[in-house]
Amino acid sequence: MAKFNSYCEACWTFDKTDVDKIYHDTQYGFPIEDDNELFGRLILEINQAGLSWRTILNKQENFLKAYDQYDIETIANYEDEDRSRLLSDAGIIRNRLKIGAAIHNAKAILILKKEYGSFKGWLDTHHPLSKEEWVKLFKKHFKFVGGEIVNEFLMSSGYLHGAHIESCPTYQKILNKNPAWATIK
Repeated sequence: MAKFNSYCEACWTFDKTDVDKIYHDTQYGFPIEDDNELFGRLILEINQAGLSWRTILNKQENFLKAYDQYDIETIANYEDEDRSRLLSDAGIIRNRLKIGAAIHNAKAILILKKEYGSFKGWLDTHHPLSKEEWVKLFKKHFKFVGGEIVNEFLMSSGYLHGAHIESCPTYQKILNKNPAWATIK
Protein backbone atom coordinates (compact mmCIF):
# COMPACT_ATOMS: atom_id res chain seq x y z
CA MET A 1 0.00 0.00 0.00
CA ALA A 2 1.23 3.48 -0.85
CA LYS A 3 2.46 5.83 1.86
CA PHE A 4 0.62 9.12 2.24
CA ASN A 5 1.52 12.21 4.25
CA SER A 6 -2.08 12.83 5.29
CA TYR A 7 -5.55 11.34 5.51
CA CYS A 8 -6.56 13.84 2.80
CA GLU A 9 -3.97 12.55 0.33
CA ALA A 10 -5.03 8.95 0.95
CA CYS A 11 -8.71 9.80 0.47
CA TRP A 12 -7.99 11.57 -2.83
CA THR A 13 -7.01 8.18 -4.26
CA PHE A 14 -10.18 6.38 -3.14
CA ASP A 15 -13.24 5.71 -5.25
CA LYS A 16 -16.13 8.11 -4.55
CA THR A 17 -18.10 5.27 -2.90
CA ASP A 18 -15.33 4.44 -0.41
CA VAL A 19 -16.44 4.96 3.22
CA ASP A 20 -13.28 6.87 4.10
CA LYS A 21 -13.66 9.19 1.10
CA ILE A 22 -17.32 9.88 1.88
CA TYR A 23 -16.50 10.59 5.53
CA HIS A 24 -13.50 12.76 4.59
CA ASP A 25 -15.46 14.79 2.03
CA THR A 26 -18.71 15.25 3.94
CA GLN A 27 -18.17 14.89 7.70
CA TYR A 28 -14.58 15.05 8.90
CA GLY A 29 -13.83 18.48 10.35
CA PHE A 30 -17.29 19.89 9.63
CA PRO A 31 -18.96 21.57 12.64
CA ILE A 32 -21.74 19.52 14.23
CA GLU A 33 -24.67 21.47 15.66
CA ASP A 34 -26.87 18.66 17.02
CA ASP A 35 -26.12 17.29 20.50
CA ASN A 36 -27.10 13.73 19.65
CA GLU A 37 -24.91 13.80 16.55
CA LEU A 38 -22.00 15.17 18.60
CA PHE A 39 -22.54 12.42 21.15
CA GLY A 40 -22.70 9.85 18.36
CA ARG A 41 -19.33 11.04 17.06
CA LEU A 42 -17.90 10.66 20.57
CA ILE A 43 -19.29 7.10 20.76
CA LEU A 44 -17.68 6.26 17.41
CA GLU A 45 -14.33 7.79 18.41
CA ILE A 46 -14.34 5.84 21.68
CA ASN A 47 -15.15 2.62 19.85
CA GLN A 48 -12.36 3.20 17.34
CA ALA A 49 -9.71 2.87 20.06
CA GLY A 50 -7.51 -0.06 19.10
CA LEU A 51 -9.22 -0.51 15.73
CA SER A 52 -9.12 1.08 12.30
CA TRP A 53 -11.39 4.01 11.53
CA ARG A 54 -12.56 2.10 8.44
CA THR A 55 -13.93 -0.63 10.72
CA ILE A 56 -15.98 1.98 12.58
CA LEU A 57 -17.16 3.67 9.37
CA ASN A 58 -18.35 0.32 8.04
CA LYS A 59 -20.36 -0.18 11.24
CA GLN A 60 -21.65 3.38 11.72
CA GLU A 61 -25.25 2.57 10.65
CA ASN A 62 -25.25 -0.38 13.08
CA PHE A 63 -24.06 1.92 15.88
CA LEU A 64 -26.77 4.46 15.08
CA LYS A 65 -29.46 1.79 15.31
CA ALA A 66 -28.01 -0.06 18.33
CA TYR A 67 -27.61 3.19 20.30
CA ASP A 68 -31.13 4.52 19.62
CA GLN A 69 -30.07 7.17 17.08
CA TYR A 70 -27.58 8.43 19.73
CA ASP A 71 -30.42 9.87 21.78
CA ILE A 72 -28.57 11.08 24.88
CA GLU A 73 -31.50 10.83 27.27
CA THR A 74 -32.43 7.32 26.12
CA ILE A 75 -28.85 6.07 26.46
CA ALA A 76 -28.48 7.70 29.89
CA ASN A 77 -31.41 5.54 31.01
CA TYR A 78 -30.06 2.25 29.64
CA GLU A 79 -30.34 -0.62 32.08
CA ASP A 80 -28.81 -4.09 32.33
CA GLU A 81 -30.90 -5.50 29.47
CA ASP A 82 -29.64 -2.71 27.19
CA ARG A 83 -26.05 -3.51 28.12
CA SER A 84 -26.70 -7.19 27.37
CA ARG A 85 -28.33 -6.32 24.04
CA LEU A 86 -25.32 -4.21 23.03
CA LEU A 87 -22.84 -6.86 24.17
CA SER A 88 -24.57 -9.42 21.93
CA ASP A 89 -24.89 -7.13 18.88
CA ALA A 90 -22.34 -8.34 16.30
CA GLY A 91 -22.95 -5.20 14.23
CA ILE A 92 -21.08 -2.99 16.70
CA ILE A 93 -17.96 -3.24 18.84
CA ARG A 94 -18.89 -5.47 21.75
CA ASN A 95 -16.64 -4.12 24.46
CA ARG A 96 -18.01 -3.86 27.99
CA LEU A 97 -15.86 -0.83 28.88
CA LYS A 98 -16.81 1.09 25.74
CA ILE A 99 -20.50 0.35 26.21
CA GLY A 100 -20.28 1.38 29.86
CA ALA A 101 -18.51 4.58 28.82
CA ALA A 102 -21.31 5.47 26.38
CA ILE A 103 -23.91 5.14 29.14
CA HIS A 104 -21.81 7.02 31.69
CA ASN A 105 -21.01 9.76 29.17
CA ALA A 106 -24.69 10.20 28.27
CA LYS A 107 -25.44 10.76 31.97
CA ALA A 108 -22.55 13.23 32.20
CA ILE A 109 -23.86 15.16 29.20
CA LEU A 110 -27.30 15.44 30.82
CA ILE A 111 -25.62 17.07 33.84
CA LEU A 112 -23.67 19.45 31.59
CA LYS A 113 -26.84 20.33 29.68
CA LYS A 114 -28.43 21.57 32.91
CA GLU A 115 -25.70 24.18 33.28
CA TYR A 116 -24.83 24.95 29.65
CA GLY A 117 -28.10 24.24 27.84
CA SER A 118 -26.55 21.64 25.55
CA PHE A 119 -23.49 19.49 24.96
CA LYS A 120 -22.56 21.87 22.15
CA GLY A 121 -23.07 24.79 24.54
CA TRP A 122 -20.59 23.20 26.95
CA LEU A 123 -18.07 22.70 24.14
CA ASP A 124 -18.60 26.25 22.84
CA THR A 125 -18.21 27.76 26.31
CA HIS A 126 -14.77 26.18 26.70
CA HIS A 127 -13.65 26.80 23.12
CA PRO A 128 -10.88 27.44 22.25
CA LEU A 129 -8.57 25.38 24.42
CA SER A 130 -5.33 23.58 23.65
CA LYS A 131 -5.49 19.85 23.09
CA GLU A 132 -3.99 19.27 26.54
CA GLU A 133 -6.60 21.49 28.21
CA TRP A 134 -9.40 19.73 26.33
CA VAL A 135 -8.12 16.30 27.40
CA LYS A 136 -7.99 17.39 31.04
CA LEU A 137 -11.53 18.79 30.81
CA PHE A 138 -12.91 15.67 29.10
CA LYS A 139 -11.29 13.37 31.66
CA LYS A 140 -12.98 15.37 34.41
CA HIS A 141 -16.43 14.51 33.03
CA PHE A 142 -16.23 11.47 30.76
CA LYS A 143 -14.92 7.91 30.65
CA PHE A 144 -12.68 6.29 28.03
CA VAL A 145 -11.42 9.62 26.73
CA GLY A 146 -7.67 9.57 26.31
CA GLY A 147 -5.65 12.10 24.39
CA GLU A 148 -6.08 10.56 20.95
CA ILE A 149 -9.84 10.03 21.35
CA VAL A 150 -10.38 13.61 22.52
CA ASN A 151 -8.12 14.97 19.78
CA GLU A 152 -9.93 13.07 17.01
CA PHE A 153 -13.37 13.90 18.40
CA LEU A 154 -12.55 17.61 18.51
CA MET A 155 -10.85 17.63 15.08
CA SER A 156 -13.64 15.65 13.49
CA SER A 157 -16.29 18.02 14.87
CA GLY A 158 -14.44 21.23 14.00
CA TYR A 159 -13.18 22.24 17.46
CA LEU A 160 -9.50 21.57 16.77
CA HIS A 161 -7.61 22.35 13.60
CA GLY A 162 -5.87 19.62 11.64
CA ALA A 163 -8.60 17.52 10.05
CA HIS A 164 -7.51 18.61 6.56
CA ILE A 165 -4.37 19.93 4.95
CA GLU A 166 -4.68 23.39 3.38
CA SER A 167 -4.39 22.05 -0.17
CA CYS A 168 -7.42 19.79 0.37
CA PRO A 169 -10.63 20.94 -1.36
CA THR A 170 -12.60 19.93 1.75
CA TYR A 171 -10.48 22.32 3.82
CA GLN A 172 -11.79 25.14 1.64
CA LYS A 173 -15.41 23.90 1.94
CA ILE A 174 -15.18 23.99 5.73
CA LEU A 175 -13.45 27.37 5.67
CA ASN A 176 -16.22 28.79 3.47
CA LYS A 177 -18.82 27.67 6.03
CA ASN A 178 -16.81 28.86 9.03
CA PRO A 179 -13.97 31.36 8.30
CA ALA A 180 -12.84 31.35 11.95
CA TRP A 181 -12.03 27.63 11.61
CA ALA A 182 -8.62 28.42 10.06
CA THR A 183 -7.51 30.18 13.28
CA ILE A 184 -8.33 27.22 15.54
CA LYS A 185 -5.17 25.51 16.81
